[in-house]
Amino acid sequence: MKLEDKIAEYPNFPKKGILFRDFSPILKDPQALSYVIDEFTRYFHPKDIDVFAGIESRGFLLACALAIRYNKGMIMIRKAGKLPGKTTKLSYTIEYGKDTIEIQNDIVEKNQRILICDDLLATGGTAKASAKLIEKVGGKVAGFAFIIELTELNGIKGISKYNCKSLVKY
Repeated sequence: MKLEDKIAEYPNFPKKGILFRDFSPILKDPQALSYVIDEFTRYFHPKDIDVFAGIESRGFLLACALAIRYNKGMIMIRKAGKLPGKTTKLSYTIEYGKDTIEIQNDIVEKNQRILICDDLLATGGTAKASAKLIEKVGGKVAGFAFIIELTELNGIKGISKYNCKSLVKY
């Protein structure tokens, strides 16, 4: 299957000069979605993963689908102020400013191997911050799963020490 044909493009979104690559059509197509999950299943061995983490919000969908396929759990990495209970926060720089993500303190077990999922890797700021956050609460990053990678932005550089898989590269 050629996933590129299933990815929609929106010029000048969210701001002028940005070409937004949207994986929503993959979600609508059961064969394409199954293909995505199959490809990650071929790449990441179940013995290397204890739980999946989805980065808000599009990463939730991928992490949840993979968790079901692997018969594992799923946790959420969210923007600040979205999770109940005690959380650990991490602020970082993104393309257009600063952002903060958080995770619940009691959701990760010590040394638990976590595969972090998101729809797209751009500059890598959110991915790198997510890895730091997982490690800060005692987990180990098993790798990253992305549907799309924008290679010219070189986001992989900040997470290259981890096992990373992107299905479509632009």
